[in-house]
Amino acid sequence: MTYDIADPGLAESGVRRIEWADRSMPVLRRIRERFAAERPLDGLRVAACMHVTTETANLIRTLQAGGAEVALAASNPLSTQDDTAAALVHEYGAAVFARQGIDRDGYYRHIHQALQIAPDLVLDDGCDLVNILHTERLDLLDGVRGGCEETTTGVIRLHQMAREGALRFPMVAVNDTDTKHMFDNRYGTGQSTLDGIVRATNTLLAGKTIVIAGFGYCGRGLAERARGMGGRVVVTEIDPVKALDAVLQGYRVLPMAQAAEHGDVFITVTGNRDVIRGEHLARMKDGAILANSGHFDVEIDVRALADLAVDVHRGVRPQADEYVLADGRRLVLLAEGRLVNLAAAEGHPAAVMDMSFADQALTCGWLVGQTLLPGVYDVPKEIDTEVAGLKLASMDVELDALTPGQEEYLSSWRQGS
Repeated sequence: MTYDIADPGLAESGVRRIEWADRSMPVLRRIRERFAAERPLDGLRVAACMHVTTETANLIRTLQAGGAEVALAASNPLSTQDDTAAALVHEYGAAVFARQGIDRDGYYRHIHQALQIAPDLVLDDGCDLVNILHTERLDLLDGVRGGCEETTTGVIRLHQMAREGALRFPMVAVNDTDTKHMFDNRYGTGQSTLDGIVRATNTLLAGKTIVIAGFGYCGRGLAERARGMGGRVVVTEIDPVKALDAVLQGYRVLPMAQAAEHGDVFITVTGNRDVIRGEHLARMKDGAILANSGHFDVEIDVRALADLAVDVHRGVRPQADEYVLADGRRLVLLAEGRLVNLAAAEGHPAAVMDMSFADQALTCGWLVGQTLLPGVYDVPKEIDTEVAGLKLASMDVELDALTPGQEEYLSSWRQGS
């Protein structure tokens, strides 16, 4: 088995942390037990490009229990936990290609190394692995049965590929299933992003004006939690429906050009590029904090920030760089503009990733038995419902059941009021 990790000596620490996360992942644990008995992935090779965290490690263990051989590359250089990578290699037998803080060339080299497994299935977080398959490793395309995409940014790119007729195998948009985006995006991103900002800056959010760019599920979760911590929340949006939703929830909605003058903390969660640009940076107040929780490091124009600066103080705090402008104002960029919740904190709580990775595991098992044309597919509703039911059961929550009369009423149009 080949691999590229930072320090094999960290494996023991990694095992302890993986097992700690596993305690909060009862749904995935039950699926792992089922996979071990049924072996739905027996003999299959899986290439994954995902955040190398303790939660991901428990997904990899579940796929292995189902019979899969797994190769894993990191989907973000700053989110890799080196002890988790070491444990996956030396304790759990996965081929891992990930080092914390690796440069751009190393990042793409690791994806290529993971693809050397010649995958039957792929798991992606941001569509970089799928992109490389379609641009540089076309020789492997015919062997890929399908795969899953974990994040909004990746799903956007997959739909673009499908519209252009470029996508060569079926991909399931795991991000779009309710037990993923309603909980992972909203509760996970909402909590972990603020966690990362506070760890990196030790700032008090109460009383601050917090500008949130994008009011999808991630933006809603952030706004709820920022307001709950005493922040004055301003939302920027391009979608009239989402903007109206924000207004009716009591948030102030402004264009970024106006919000730039008021914000103390700026958080981007759009999936698009150049959301905060040079003209916005030029209007910001001294000490403004810039954080990104969208997938790629393109939402804040870091080059424009560097061009405006006359000096840069690197590492004024862990994952915080201070850019000094010509007029003396200081803007603080967190995590180099990358995912602040994973670079400056530990990402989503394991209890949330339990559902997202349960969706991933069950969808992999479902894909094996399907014959699908190339395209982007939704997670089957029964998988979504099963994951939600398992999560509720793990929380000792019981539901009502329809009576026969209620079922008949709902299934017939002949009964009036």
